Amino acid sequence: MKRRFLSCGIGAVILAASCSWGQQAVSCVKLMSFKAPDVEITKAIAIPAGSVAPTPPGVPVGGPLPAYCRVEGIIGKRVGVGGEEFGIRFALAMPDRWNGDFLMQGGGGSNGVVLPPTGYIASGTEPALTRGYAVLSNDTGHQAHRRGFDFSFQKDQQAYLDFAYQANARAAGVAKKIIAERYGRPAAYSYFAGCSTGGREGMILSQRFPTVFNGIIVGDPAMRTGFSNLAIGKWIPAAYNQVAPKDEHGKPLIAEAITDSDRKLILGALMKQCDALDGLADGMIFNPLACHFDPEELACKPGQTASCLSPAKAAAIHKAFAGPKTSEGIQVYPGFLYDSGIANPGPIRGLLVPGPGLFGPAPTLMHVDVEADALKASQPLTDSTYTNLTTFEQHGGKLIFFHGDSDPWFSPLDTLNYYKEMAADNGGLDAVSKWSQFYLVPGMSHCAGGPSLDQFDLVDALAQWVEKGTAPQSVVSTGRAFPGRSRPLCPYPEHAQYKGQGDIQIASSFECVP
Repeated sequence: MKRRFLSCGIGAVILAASCSWGQQAVSCVKLMSFKAPDVEITKAIAIPAGSVAPTPPGVPVGGPLPAYCRVEGIIGKRVGVGGEEFGIRFALAMPDRWNGDFLMQGGGGSNGVVLPPTGYIASGTEPALTRGYAVLSNDTGHQAHRRGFDFSFQKDQQAYLDFAYQANARAAGVAKKIIAERYGRPAAYSYFAGCSTGGREGMILSQRFPTVFNGIIVGDPAMRTGFSNLAIGKWIPAAYNQVAPKDEHGKPLIAEAITDSDRKLILGALMKQCDALDGLADGMIFNPLACHFDPEELACKPGQTASCLSPAKAAAIHKAFAGPKTSEGIQVYPGFLYDSGIANPGPIRGLLVPGPGLFGPAPTLMHVDVEADALKASQPLTDSTYTNLTTFEQHGGKLIFFHGDSDPWFSPLDTLNYYKEMAADNGGLDAVSKWSQFYLVPGMSHCAGGPSLDQFDLVDALAQWVEKGTAPQSVVSTGRAFPGRSRPLCPYPEHAQYKGQGDIQIASSFECVP
């Protein structure tokens, strides 16, 4: 990837005029004296080349980082409810060899931690920092007190507002000022990339702060967590518990509802029916929307005892994947795709592997009042469902979505439904495709992992689109699950189809077709 690199303030003294902005660049350590309203800088240190920042489990983006200046600070420091200290803590990494652009990295889960600012999301195998981007990370205004999901901060109204939608735009504004002071010129373009909670954050930014970023990448967004929690925390466990064996107290053993032989049978039938819909049986389903698999077709016929599912179990699986519906059949959250990763054993279990790793502490629900739960599921401050993006589009913004087909936490169909509704409300799919795209990722679990090709570079694709007007026709994906294999990811409504000839391991043997 060719990017422009600037060296203002690096090495020898360079006149401000050479930075074409009229301000002298400053050394890293001098950023300790950076001043802005309600901003406290706590660290400004030069990091030599060769350091390695950790990435979340399953994310194959690492390697030595370039030399960079790391600035840490807190915005809006205050004492809130219960005497707890709140504020938006951030870390900004500014490489010595800067490409002139800024990328903000989204958070995950309940946030509360400042992740290493490397820009690893949807960046293939090379993080954005290595490419010369100045990268920002923040905790969205609170500190987690325990590992995992900690929403105790919600007791403080401002902390919840920051998490819901305010912190990222505010932190981005501060980061842009620090970048301009460091290099002696402002960033030419600003980008955001996030997955899960970070994906929701990207959607919020396009909807509520449409002029802050030139381009946004949204992955597997937690866009309606009240409804997705209803699906995976109640609807699906209740369906499985109906057919699960019981312990000595009569409580269902949900982890035993589906056996290894059940999973083998289901996956075998699924792949036989849907794998070759893309022209090639290769262990990946690249045409999932044409896959109409139904586990009830595997139900045992009278007298049949082998190579089949009990009718009750087949019905339970069908119900689980179909998604929550009211007693009158009204769908309140979409169903889930039948995909090659639904039996993924971990670290995030697929939907055919029920148990503590998927549904929390193995709930023992047997029935769900969908009507009552749906009325309480909407979360107006965090839900990212607003579809009028005319200001974002008119500002020149570009918006790319991606979602793993085997994501067991958030249905890819919910994100796709949003994309289609957003397109309908903004001039139609043809018009919206000029500034927004949606990519399904076969086999991929939540944000990464699974039997998938989960390494793809949407960062470069987005930059080329924003800066040169070149819309991506497809994006090449690779992954550790299939060494030596590459495939194109195609923007909806297209999918990758084998041409019928050529090396089946390489992306050029496939084309994007409707």
